[in-house]
Amino acid sequence: MASSLADAFKGAGFRLALVGGPVRDAILGKLGNDLDFTTNAHPNQTKKILQSWAESVWETGIVFGTVAGKRGETTVEVTTYRSDSYETQSRKPEVKFGDSIEADLSRRDFTINAMALELTEGAPIFIDPHNGLSDLGKKIIRTPTTPENSFSDDPLRMMRSARFASQLNFAIADEVLLAMKNMCGRISIISAERVRDELTKIIMSPNPRLGITILVETGIAELVLPEIPKLQLEIDEHHHHKDVYEHTLTVLEQAMAYENRLGGANLVIRLAALMHDVGKPKTRALIAGGGVSFHHHEVVGARLTKERLKTLRFDGNTVDDVATLVALHLRFHGYGDGEWTDSAVRRYVRDAGELLTHLHVLTRADCTTRNKRKAESLALTYQSLEERIDELMEKEELSKIRPDLDGEEVMRLLQLKPSRAVGDAMDFLLELRLERGPLGTGLAEIELLKWWTTRKQN
Repeated sequence: MASSLADAFKGAGFRLALVGGPVRDAILGKLGNDLDFTTNAHPNQTKKILQSWAESVWETGIVFGTVAGKRGETTVEVTTYRSDSYETQSRKPEVKFGDSIEADLSRRDFTINAMALELTEGAPIFIDPHNGLSDLGKKIIRTPTTPENSFSDDPLRMMRSARFASQLNFAIADEVLLAMKNMCGRISIISAERVRDELTKIIMSPNPRLGITILVETGIAELVLPEIPKLQLEIDEHHHHKDVYEHTLTVLEQAMAYENRLGGANLVIRLAALMHDVGKPKTRALIAGGGVSFHHHEVVGARLTKERLKTLRFDGNTVDDVATLVALHLRFHGYGDGEWTDSAVRRYVRDAGELLTHLHVLTRADCTTRNKRKAESLALTYQSLEERIDELMEKEELSKIRPDLDGEEVMRLLQLKPSRAVGDAMDFLLELRLERGPLGTGLAEIELLKWWTTRKQN
C-alpha cells in the first residue's frame, strides 16, 4: 500500500517518506494500518494526488499541511515538510512549510519519532539524523534539538514525553526531565482539549502509573490535574494514615486488572480510580490522641472531580459517570459483616444504575490493605453482596425498579390532575418499592391511599 502511494507521488514529481510513529512502530514490530507520511508536495498538490489514489479523502488539517485519505483498511496522513514554531504566548503554531526532510525531522518531538523511510528514491532509504534508532534500542526519550527549544516550540511535548514513557515503558533522559521541571509553567498556554487528549492517552496506556508519576514529579500535574499531587498528604508520627497518593495509583492499577468485566480498557473506570479520593485533602481532620478522618470526602471528591473534568473539556457523559462513581465509592463500607437488608441492596443498585459493574470494579480495586486476612475478608464480603444483588436481580428485575403504579393510575385513584402532588405520590411509591420490593397493584393502591389520607390530614 505504501509503495503504491509512493509511486503516485513519484509520478507527480514529488518525494514521499514514511515518518514518525509508524517507522518507530515498524521497528518495534507493531506497524498498524494508520500511516504517516511527509512530502515536499504542498497541501493542494497532495490533495490532488490522494484523490487519484485513495477511496476517500478529507482535508480537515490542510491549513497545517496535512491531507488524509483511506484506501481499503489503510488510513494515511500526508503532511508537507514543516518548519513551524510557537510564539511565546501562543496556543497555535505559525505554520511554515519547509523544503527538506532533514529540517522537518529536526522539528519533531522526540528522536524516536524523528526517523523516516524515503520511498521515492529507488530502494527505501532509512533517514535517522538524530540517532532515534539508538535511543529506541536504549528505551530512552530524547529530543532532536535541545529540550528547551523543543518545549518552547510546543509545550504539549512535555506531556507527550510522559505519554510515550507510559505507552512504551521507556525512560526520559535526564536533560529532558530537567527541562520539563524548569518549563512546566509553559503548559498553561496549551488548550484544555489538547491537554485532555494527552492525559487520556496516559491514563489509557499500559502503564499509567509511570506517566502520572512523571507529571507529578515535574510539576506539570500541579497545573493540569492539581488534585493528584495534593494527595501527597503530610504524614506525621502521631496521626498515621495511608499514603493517599500511592494508594490512588495502586487502586488505578487494580481497577485495570478487573477491566475484563467492562469489556476491556475503560476510561471511565480509570478516571474514577484516579479521582476517587481527591476529596481527602479538603476533608482531612486530625483526631485527638492520634488518627485522621476524612468525613464526606466522597461528596467533596465528586464535586471536585466534576469541576476538573469539565475544565478539561471531557464530554458530559464521562463527567457525570466518573463523578457518580466517586460519590458512590464508599457505599460498600456500610455493608458491615454482610447484613444488608433487601431494601439497602435495592437502593445500591438503583443509585449505581448502568454503572453497577463499574462500581463493583472500583470497590474491589479500592482495597489496598497489606493485611492479607483483612483483604480476604473484604473480598468475601463484597462477593456476598454481588451474589445478593444477582439473586434480587433475578427475582425482582432490580435494573428496572419502578413504582407499582404509573402516573395515570395514581391520578385516577387520587382524583388528581397533573400536578406536583402526583410527583410526590410517585416518589412515595418508589420509596415503598425500594423498601419492600414488588407489592402488586392491589397492595400498592392500599398503601397509597393511606399515605394520601395522612398527607391531607397534615
